[in-house]
Parts: sequence; C-alpha cells; structure tokens
Amino acid sequence: MRRAVCPGSFDPVTNGHVDVITRAATLYDELVVAVLVNPGKAGLFSVDERMELLREAVADLPNVRVDSFEGLLVDYCRGHDIPVIVKGLRAVSDFEYELQMAQMNRELAAVETLFVPTAPQVGHLSSSLVKQVAKFGGDVSRLVPKAVDERLRERALREAGS
Repeated sequence: MRRAVCPGSFDPVTNGHVDVITRAATLYDELVVAVLVNPGKAGLFSVDERMELLREAVADLPNVRVDSFEGLLVDYCRGHDIPVIVKGLRAVSDFEYELQMAQMNRELAAVETLFVPTAPQVGHLSSSLVKQVAKFGGDVSRLVPKAVDERLRERALREAGS
C-alpha cells in the first residue's frame, strides 16, 4: 500500500490546502493529513477544531484520513510506516525552506518528500492572510471551505464583541 502524510498547522484549512490534499490523494492509496500540535503556540482554532474542519473539507476523499502529531514529523512517519511527506509549494520562498526540511527528513529517517505546486488560482492563499482578512471583516468565502468560512465569521463576531 502506498502511503503518504501531508502535514501542517491548518489554522485554518484553506482552499489551497484542499487543492494539494486532493491532488496528493490521487497519488496514494492512503493520505494522512496530520495536524501539528504545537503546545507553545495558541492557534485561532484548537487542534480538535482544525481536525474537524479538515474532516469536513476532505469528506469526499475516501482514502484521506486526518490525524495529529507532536514532535518530529519523521518520528510520526516511522511510527506509522509512512515513507513519504507531501508538501505544497506556493512560491520559490516556500521551496527554499521546504528543500532544507526535505533533506533533513531524508537524513534523519530516509523519508522522501514530494512537492506539489499549488494551482495558480489558490497559490496566493495562506492561513495567516485568511485570518487577517477575516479579522477585519473581509469576505473569505472563496478562499476557504464553507465550514471554515462559517467558523471564521463566528469567531470574528465573538472577538469583536469582547
């Protein structure tokens, strides 16, 4: 069975993430979308909320499973017998950083990395930009899955009322 992992913070998941996940899912028998647990960083959404939003966003992809991990990604890969990491690339600046990570992951655990360039229509998306636009009341409905859009609006209203 061909298996891969697509890791990230996904805070929140964007249509760019969904693009990469959908395309990677066609290449593997099982694709695990793994949410990074970073205890030192408070996200807009909890890890459980991010996993729930991801599950909704990829519900139509039967070979995709959502999980979480803490620590080194290569340790997660070794523990789950996953030989490939899938990473989306938006720009050259992404490549420079991700190439170093790919080389280190290969050195540490012989885990390969597959780079998937984002589709041009979603290449500008990042979770940080989406959160910033939503925070100021901008319309992000075309940038994120429907469930994320609804949650972002709820969160923005709640924070505005605080």
